[in-house]
Amino acid sequence: MPDPHSVARSRGRRNLLIVGAVFLLPVIASFALYYGGIWKPSASSAKGELILPPRTLEYSGLRHAGGEALDAETLQGKWALIYIGSGACDDATKTALTYGRQTRLALGKEMDRVQRVAIGSGCEREYLEREQPGLLAFETAADQGAEFLKQFPGDQARSLYIVDPHQNLMMRHDATRVINKDLLTDLKKLLKLSHIG
Repeated sequence: MPDPHSVARSRGRRNLLIVGAVFLLPVIASFALYYGGIWKPSASSAKGELILPPRTLEYSGLRHAGGEALDAETLQGKWALIYIGSGACDDATKTALTYGRQTRLALGKEMDRVQRVAIGSGCEREYLEREQPGLLAFETAADQGAEFLKQFPGDQARSLYIVDPHQNLMMRHDATRVINKDLLTDLKKLLKLSHIG
């Protein structure tokens, strides 16, 4: 007849090995997948194009509609969605502005942390007040406008740019693909992770 103590010891060792395997197998499997080259996570979970390194914007080339220079502090302290137009209030401009407005509204209680900015939209004030309430509209100064615009990569008239509350240009999104939620996904993630703005 087997010794009850050795049976209990054997059963205890088996249980310990099972518990150890439950905890170690996922770790071993993840190492094998990653270092074995079978699977690697993407470098970023961002949906838009990351601007690396983020660059701090200089607003010296911007003017209000009345011509007075923009005070840089006007745009500080909040996240910003910036659209740069070609100066023609065409369908592409209206689509991009509407996409930005709808995305901000979809943020719900977080939407007050984000401001929308249009630069050189070409749209009349009446249209902006009626269709784009709350939009901050500016123009580029003739002498410094080109320098200001150089700060924004990609096809500007087809883009919405995300700028953090410290005025760092962080990300670019395609403003023509309005049927997707990529911009909203990235903004929600940024607002959740950030305690500023």
